[in-house]
Amino acid sequence: MSGLSENHVPEITVQDLKQLLDENKRPFILDVREESEYSIANLGGHLIPLGELVDHMGELEKHCDDELIVVHCRSGGRSAQAVRFLHAVGLCNAKNLRGGTLAWSKEIDPSLPTY
Repeated sequence: MSGLSENHVPEITVQDLKQLLDENKRPFILDVREESEYSIANLGGHLIPLGELVDHMGELEKHCDDELIVVHCRSGGRSAQAVRFLHAVGLCNAKNLRGGTLAWSKEIDPSLPTY
């Protein structure tokens, strides 16, 4: 277990994610919202709802050693839970997207719908 505290979750800002994307560095973007939310607005990541992460561990484990995993939701709460879980099972390169799609819409792409 990684020993992450309830209050400390590794994070990445929307500006840092945009810079990675602009530099053509492609992290594994994991969206832990529900399908109905994803259909309204998404960052083009892989949709695996928070409650289904356990069922998709094989898919996620292949990203453990060599790729940053950026986890997001609408505002950062569910994705913080997901990052804690991923660290607990050994996927220690997972980071929470601070502010989620709301921050992305506000700071990076105002055309991304908010809900």
